[in-house]
Amino acid sequence: MTNNRRRLVGRVVSDKMEKTVTVLLEKRSIHPIYKKIIVSTKKVHAHDESNAVEVGAMVRIVESQPLSKTKRWVVEAVLAKPGESLVTDLADETALVSEDEE
Repeated sequence: MTNNRRRLVGRVVSDKMEKTVTVLLEKRSIHPIYKKIIVSTKKVHAHDESNAVEVGAMVRIVESQPLSKTKRWVVEAVLAKPGESLVTDLADETALVSEDEE
């Protein structure tokens, strides 16, 4: 049973509120004339029921019904803890798959 909710990936920049984290979303695009990469950012509040997500963690958030005046997102999964690299995790998984195939 799939749903049409938007899912975004971002980095947690604040966890000072109860059951809420602030997630920084980055969008990278190329300028049509100057061909330079432009980074635009946006901060959103996301619901974290367990209060377990720390600052610096990479999370996937999913759209939800309005939970408060500013909260419209819920933390779905923690992709990388603070200090971990998401790319190395994916590289390790591909190494495991290639070993299994041999």
